[in-house]
Amino acid sequence: MKLDILVLAVHPDDAELGCSGTILKHIALGKKVGIVDFTRGELGTRGTAETRDAEAADSAKILGLHARENLGFKDGFFKNDESHQLEVIRMIRKYQPEIVLSNALYDRHPDHGRAADLANDSFFLSGLSKIHTLQDGIAQQQWRPRLLLQYIQDSYIEPDVIVDITPYMEAKLESIKAFKTQFYNPDLDEPSTYISSPEFFENTIARARELGRSIGATYAEGFTSAKLLGVESLFDLR
Repeated sequence: MKLDILVLAVHPDDAELGCSGTILKHIALGKKVGIVDFTRGELGTRGTAETRDAEAADSAKILGLHARENLGFKDGFFKNDESHQLEVIRMIRKYQPEIVLSNALYDRHPDHGRAADLANDSFFLSGLSKIHTLQDGIAQQQWRPRLLLQYIQDSYIEPDVIVDITPYMEAKLESIKAFKTQFYNPDLDEPSTYISSPEFFENTIARARELGRSIGATYAEGFTSAKLLGVESLFDLR
């Protein structure tokens, strides 16, 4: 299946926190969107790899994703090396997206920046015909998407692009809440963590409000770009 947008996320729930409103908006516009998670989040203090698998599947239904896969990389210890790059390249070539969204280049969690570098390098290498990959035993064709953006995560980074997600904010929050073991849930007897506090969830909403305010919307999500972006007309800008 060819996707319009492929989201690369190192942990299940990264895409939900960073860009699920944008995912929902583009699916509503008729675009095909999928997520490839790099790890199962098995080093998380709360829950297990198995609960994260189930939560990711529940969130995928809320978002209406056309595909969701997990590469099973080792949480916390994956590398930006040839073997990992080849797996990400295989996913990019499999889904042939026009746009890729990836983790933040710089963030509180060291996995995020390393995953962004892995995504960035794989994005470029996927377009080289002399790199050979297989899908179901069949040689894949090279494919380089036309755009790579990074969604903003915990650390605030000045965005290059802001997307109005106002009509989709409630569904975004529901997709985050699908990860019941990870975020604030007073019904669970689990250790407290940075992201399980009610303040973290409130800050996620506040971030969307602040980004929205900057473009005259109620809620928004922000993205950065390593390259300069162009438009056909100034009237495409808001």
